[in-house]
Amino acid sequence: MTNLPLLPANPALPRLVQASLQASLDDTPVVLLQGPRQCGKTTLARAVAEPAGFGYLSFDDDNLVRAARADPLGFVTDLPPKMVLEEVQRVPEIFTTLKLVVDRDRQPGRFLLTGSADVLLLPKLADSLAGRMEVVRLHPLAQVELRQQAAGFLPRLFGAEFGVVATTRMGLALAELVVAGGFPAALMRQPPRRRAWYQAYVQTLAQRDVRDLARIAALDVIPRLLELAAGQTAHLFNVSDLASPFGLSRPTVRDYLTLLERVFLVDVLPPWHVRQINRLVKTPKLHLGDTGVACALLRLDAAALHANRALLGQLLETFVLQELRRQAGGQSEPISFYHFRNRDDHEVDIVLEQGMQLAGVEVKASGTVRAEDFRGLRKLQEIAGERFACGVVLYDGEVSLPFGPRLFALPMQSLWGTEPFV
Repeated sequence: MTNLPLLPANPALPRLVQASLQASLDDTPVVLLQGPRQCGKTTLARAVAEPAGFGYLSFDDDNLVRAARADPLGFVTDLPPKMVLEEVQRVPEIFTTLKLVVDRDRQPGRFLLTGSADVLLLPKLADSLAGRMEVVRLHPLAQVELRQQAAGFLPRLFGAEFGVVATTRMGLALAELVVAGGFPAALMRQPPRRRAWYQAYVQTLAQRDVRDLARIAALDVIPRLLELAAGQTAHLFNVSDLASPFGLSRPTVRDYLTLLERVFLVDVLPPWHVRQINRLVKTPKLHLGDTGVACALLRLDAAALHANRALLGQLLETFVLQELRRQAGGQSEPISFYHFRNRDDHEVDIVLEQGMQLAGVEVKASGTVRAEDFRGLRKLQEIAGERFACGVVLYDGEVSLPFGPRLFALPMQSLWGTEPFV
């Protein structure tokens, strides 16, 4: 059975980034664990920090925020030697003081910070703690984490190590995974109640986190703009299309989308290009940060999504991108993500770059795959040359098949495999 059971209350699932988080604490005075609210940052931070004797404070407490802003130096100086400070995006003033304190004592693992906004992009941030801080990104739960299986897809992708495997089509079960998303609190609910959780989640972020980042008079625009973006997920980023229903200027809508990106609700995927080739499209793609949020905003359940093949294709592409991003967090070498498109309509949904290697992933919602589906991957292979490691078409099929040198058609289940965690 491919569908997932309900999560138990307060699930303590193994997280792919846990090893890298621990390694950063062993080497660096300040570590920032950032990702969207409710993705599991507190659970992971406590799992790593409590056995090491860290204290804990959260800036979700407004009184604590006021105290830290009134006297940042006194606040930080009075803290115990090892501290977890949560939601630090609410007190950007504290970063300058953290720099002063850790410059006096560079002992690794002094502060574990968490943030529900990308604090490195905040305009109020006084100091980036360059050279003193490492950043670890936590996403909502990946399919491999939910199944407690090894994240083996990316190593196989860059090694072009795919054999012939027979499986069964997922059909409606695939749409169920897309609609469920990856937020632990939503996955604890029965499917009919998940949509209500996601809708309340978006409203809460608009009323609190987005408001903290910028004073926006018309906060009601944010959920509506996000709903429109959900309908355009996996499309090229077109600000005019997003601005027209609201009567707002393009710069204003672009600023709003930047705020949504900073709280990890929107994911802008840049184009892959090389300077020597001028016919490549250099427009980014727009994706939602989680398909559970997108489906809730579009009021889609699994049956409705499965019946709407165009939307299923879009949301499945976003689902695969986010699964790959989540698995990449557990890799020892960083992976960058792009899309590829040229003016002759060759395109690849997702391009991954690790070191000097390049790989491409094309996503299809159908149960069949044809040689024409590799058109964009072959063009990418031609342009990248020896850098090209592998190209795959993920589809809702029953068997993995080779389609040429380093080109494969793979069933969607190949993303999470069957190997246990080690």
